[in-house]
Amino acid sequence: MASPAAAGPGAALPAGAGAARRDFYWLRSFIAGGVAGCCAKTTTAPLDRVKILLQAHNHHYKHLGVFSTLCAVPKKEGYLGLYKGNGAMMIRIFPYGAIQFMAFDQYKKVIKKHLGISGHVHRLMAGSMAGITAVICTYPLDMVRVRLAFQVKGEHKYMGIIHAFKMIYTKEGGFSGFYRGLMPTVVGMAPYAGFSFFTFGTLKSIGLAQAPNLLGRPSLDNPDVLVLKTHVNLLCGGIAGAIAQTISYPLDVTRRRMQLGAVLPDSDKCLTMVQTLKYVYQQHGIRRGLYRGLSLNYIRCIPSQAVAFTTYELMKQFLHLN
Repeated sequence: MASPAAAGPGAALPAGAGAARRDFYWLRSFIAGGVAGCCAKTTTAPLDRVKILLQAHNHHYKHLGVFSTLCAVPKKEGYLGLYKGNGAMMIRIFPYGAIQFMAFDQYKKVIKKHLGISGHVHRLMAGSMAGITAVICTYPLDMVRVRLAFQVKGEHKYMGIIHAFKMIYTKEGGFSGFYRGLMPTVVGMAPYAGFSFFTFGTLKSIGLAQAPNLLGRPSLDNPDVLVLKTHVNLLCGGIAGAIAQTISYPLDVTRRRMQLGAVLPDSDKCLTMVQTLKYVYQQHGIRRGLYRGLSLNYIRCIPSQAVAFTTYELMKQFLHLN
C-alpha cells in the first residue's frame, strides 16, 4: 500500500486522499483476485465437469475412468458439453477469487497486528480464514453450477442459471436449500486454502531468500521488491495445489454428493457430512469412493492453482499492489 512518502519528498497525503487510496487498493486487490480465479478455472473447466460426473457416479459415465469420460462426454453431448455449468462457474469464481485473495492479504495483516503471529503460521491461518470467507459468500452460486454440470443432454431438469435458482428455492426449502453441503465444504476448505496459501508463500519466501538471482526478478511496479519468475511461480503454485488437494479431497467428494441432493437416488443417505462420509466409504471404499477422481483432480488442480497464483502475482504488478 502506498505510504505518504510515495507522494513525493517531504509531502504528506491529506486524510481524504489517504482513505481514497486505501479504498482503491481494496478495489485493485479485488479485481486482481477475480481475474486470477477466472483464468485458473477457465483453463481446467472440462476437467472440472468430468470430476463432478465421476464423484457423484452419474449413471451415464459411472463405469468409465477419467480419460474415457473426457472422450465420452463430447460424443454424447458435443464439445460444449465439457463446459456445461461453466457460465455459472464464471459468475461464481470472480467474486470467489476476488474475496479469497483480498481476504488473505487482510487476514495476514490482522493476525500479525492483533495476535502477534507471523512467519509460516500466519499464512496457514490467513489462508484457511480467507477460503472459508470466500466459500460462505459464494456458496449458492457453486450449488447452481454443480447442478447444471451434473445434467446430461436430453435429461435436463434445469433450463439455466436463473431457472435452477428458482427450482432449488421453491423445491428444497428456500434459502437453506442453497447451503446444502456447506459444512463439509467449510471443513474441507480450511485445510485446502490454508495449505495452498501456506505452501505457496513458504516456497516463495524460501526461494527468494536462498536463490534471489536464480528464481527472482524485480517487480514491474516496484523495482525494490523481488518477485518470483513466471515459470517458478507456476511450479510453486502447482506444488501448493497438489499438497492441498491430497489433504482435503475426501471432504470435497462429500460436499459434491450433498450438493446434488435430490438429484441422486440415494440422497436420503447423504443428509449430513458424517453420514455421507460413512455411506461413500461403506459403498465404494477409499480408492473408489472417498478418493474417486483424485487422479483427474491432480490434473485439474495442479494447473489451476499454478495459473491462479501466477496470474494473481502478475495482476499485483500490473495494478501496482506491490
